[in-house]
Amino acid sequence: MAKWGEGDPRWIVEERADATNVNNWHWTERDATNWSSDKLKSLLLGLSVENEEGTCEVTEVSKVEGEASINNRKGKLIFFYEWNVKATWTGKSKAGVEYKGTIEVPNLSDENDMEDLDISVSLNKDEPDTLLMNLMKTKGVDKFRDALQSYVGFLKTEFTQGMILPTANGVAKPQSTSQSKAKLDKTEISSSASTATPVNTGVKIPTCKFTLKETFLTSPAELYRVFLNREMVQAFTRGSATVDGEKGGKFRLLDGNILGEFTELVPDEKIVMKWRYNTWPCEHYATITMTFLDRSSETELKVEYRGVPNSQEEQTKEGWKRYYFESIKQTFGYGARLF
Repeated sequence: MAKWGEGDPRWIVEERADATNVNNWHWTERDATNWSSDKLKSLLLGLSVENEEGTCEVTEVSKVEGEASINNRKGKLIFFYEWNVKATWTGKSKAGVEYKGTIEVPNLSDENDMEDLDISVSLNKDEPDTLLMNLMKTKGVDKFRDALQSYVGFLKTEFTQGMILPTANGVAKPQSTSQSKAKLDKTEISSSASTATPVNTGVKIPTCKFTLKETFLTSPAELYRVFLNREMVQAFTRGSATVDGEKGGKFRLLDGNILGEFTELVPDEKIVMKWRYNTWPCEHYATITMTFLDRSSETELKVEYRGVPNSQEEQTKEGWKRYYFESIKQTFGYGARLF
């Protein structure tokens, strides 16, 4: 992997405020190393898991070595990142005995799928054996992997803002890629293109609509409450959140990366909301309609998305599956099969 700044200078142009990189033709680079290091530390520090044996928490991120950069060529974003991450975890048994160990990932890279990461967990020397190691090797590793996946998602949304400049004919249609082949969503999704005009951007944004369906082992009333109750939202997003669960009420999740407003609420049956990533064009919101269908011992959730920017379709699908559907099931025990 090429080091930052070693590209042929004839092909690199700096970003300019007057948007003179016409049609995004020139190869532009942005160094994401420092931002990535800070983001990884913030996502990993404080991660915790627990079971009947006790609790474990990441108390220090001792090593974040590597680099990251993003290239833009003809409106196509190419991501390069390679990291070696090491952290300290502290465990405490129900009896009050403390243990310390490490968790390390030597191969977080655009060349490796997230499922293929080597995440090793160990106890410090002279520490006695403990069943908390099993907790860290299962739930702890899963949570660590989720945090690393979040980093990649933020790299592709939050950090890339402004890299695709307006073209002579409007807005470029960015495509994101990396050196590894992305795994496609196995869920069958209906999708079609439409056009929406956001406020304050001065250009039209190509958008899409699609539908996701998921089944949860709970009642419509309980699942409905999960999306409107602040404490429950904070539980499944694993962070602070602002949620005003009334019509016209606003919400803000995942450190402000997701925000919106509830526009229609039919108790235990339907939620309609304006929803956006904070990296989307100014004031552009998608409309999301959630319908809760009673299927006897379980609830089918049908989620319809309209007005999602074309360039954010896959990111939105993956985000909802991981940070809403899967996280809700894991947090509240509503596990069920994916359609």
